[in-house]
Amino acid sequence: MIVDDDSLIRDSLRLALTESFDMHLAESRDQAIKMLRDMAAPPQLALIDLGLPPTPHRPTEGFRLIAELLAHSPGIKIIVLSGQDEDGNARHARTLGATDFITKPCSPEGIKAQLLNALLIQRKEQEQNPSPIDLLGIVGLSPPIQAMRTQIMLYAPTPFPVLIEGESGSGKELVAAAMQRLKQNDSSPFLVFNCAAISPNLLASTLFGHAKGAFTGASQAQSGFFEDAGDGILFMDEIGELPPDLQANLLRVLENGEYQRVGETATRRSRARILAATNRDLRQEVRAGKFRTDLYHRLSVFTIQVPPLRELGQDKFLLLDHFLDFYARQISRAKFELEPAARKLWESYTFPGNTRELRNITIRLITKYPGARINAEQLAAELDLPQTAATGSDSDPKALARQILQQTGSFSLDNLLMEHTGHYINAAMELSHNNISEAAKLLGMNRTTLYSRMEALQKHLKANSGTGKTDQEFNS
Repeated sequence: MIVDDDSLIRDSLRLALTESFDMHLAESRDQAIKMLRDMAAPPQLALIDLGLPPTPHRPTEGFRLIAELLAHSPGIKIIVLSGQDEDGNARHARTLGATDFITKPCSPEGIKAQLLNALLIQRKEQEQNPSPIDLLGIVGLSPPIQAMRTQIMLYAPTPFPVLIEGESGSGKELVAAAMQRLKQNDSSPFLVFNCAAISPNLLASTLFGHAKGAFTGASQAQSGFFEDAGDGILFMDEIGELPPDLQANLLRVLENGEYQRVGETATRRSRARILAATNRDLRQEVRAGKFRTDLYHRLSVFTIQVPPLRELGQDKFLLLDHFLDFYARQISRAKFELEPAARKLWESYTFPGNTRELRNITIRLITKYPGARINAEQLAAELDLPQTAATGSDSDPKALARQILQQTGSFSLDNLLMEHTGHYINAAMELSHNNISEAAKLLGMNRTTLYSRMEALQKHLKANSGTGKTDQEFNS
């Protein structure tokens, strides 16, 4: 890929390199990124200018392009070809990941030699060791994803606990698995323990193991997750669901590695590294007295925030392409394509279920419409949209209110507001699987406010139903 805003330079390089390379030419960062996304496979090499529009006299766009190219394809070798030859620019370009810096003017033969040398270096590296970032398995070019990649690379080599925070479906387990891949001994165990999926009565036995006869049904001794993890990683998902008594036991393991099987007095030691994940705000849980302060601080030596999909901009399309490629191969179906209006709807949709929801939508679409061009109506049928948004209704809300007031004999604004409140609370509770903290985030309020609204709604429903049973009743 050659990126330069000077058409004469692009044409000269095309002529000089055409016998040795397949080339893709762009004149700006935006054009280069769009071209990159449309390619079946990323280029092995990139030759880029620093001074690109809209600021051709400054290196800003070139620096951004280096970071974005490497975020999309970490194995690419980037050579900077620039007239902005200050030492600071060269150092910063190399810091960002550029392989070399060539000052204009220079001979096409010299550039060709540099490119061929970079290609040889790349092939040797691929034969010896894959780039660590290649192993992450995380798709995205947005700044939040790039920042998260940097954190993973920084924290993975250490032995300390990491707390991974993020909404449901955002990819917290993927982050933990990426840290396992970056370990020097990546063949060591990687165990996943969901704290919310095990009966509270069995949690201690499942985590720490038990002795024979420790309880009814314990016909033989059994190891637990801490023992089975060995010197690998134990990923504890939904850590906020851990009962208080087990929080104390976990704290002991984190402080000195010691634990006991249920029904045993002998102390055992764990060598496992603990990664924990939660979709709750543990700081708020600590303030509410539901999570131990000391355990929170031990778990959060490092914290990684997994961003929600609604904050990732064009990454929605990169993820669509990723899952589309994967499932097209898996089920041998032709890939579908979104029409312009459908692409606009995809871009504006907030994906409340995050990456998990996007993946499931992709699976449904490729199953229903293999090889087809999908329109906005077909896509909307798969999205969790309000009816007006799904149908594209643009009716005037004031006119609608006027019509209701004229046609209704007895109207109560309080009843209407309560009805809408109930619908939104019910929807938020369903999307969050009855997780109050997550539902409060979806509604843009704190837990205390949500509790108050729920109590007020319950009182209103009972006062207006007589029996306290209505279609708007919800589980609190």
